[in-house]
Amino acid sequence: MGSGNATREFLYVEDAAKGSCARFERLEGSDPINLGAGREISIRELASTIAKHSGFRGRLAWDPTKPDGQPRRCLDTSKAESLLGWRARTPLDLGLERTIAWYRERRLQPATPKVGRA
Repeated sequence: MGSGNATREFLYVEDAAKGSCARFERLEGSDPINLGAGREISIRELASTIAKHSGFRGRLAWDPTKPDGQPRRCLDTSKAESLLGWRARTPLDLGLERTIAWYRERRLQPATPKVGRA
């Protein structure tokens, strides 16, 4: 849907986990701290990147008659860096590669039978 021009920010799960641990280990209180990559990518570019990493050979189609949603979503992560010494380390390309590989590995495994009660 949309033109694909809206931008979003993505954070690799391992970076999110490390940032969360750093927050709980180093700070007290409940003040919020943004954990994010600090970089935006357009939905159009994201779709192309996912297609490249997944081997998709079809055509990506956009429908500009539909809304893009919020034009931008990107966090200010300066507080995480200054208070925790934390910043995201995994580039989006690498995170996508790892995520696609993780998904494929699990998708191709036979389902584990569920153990039921008699």
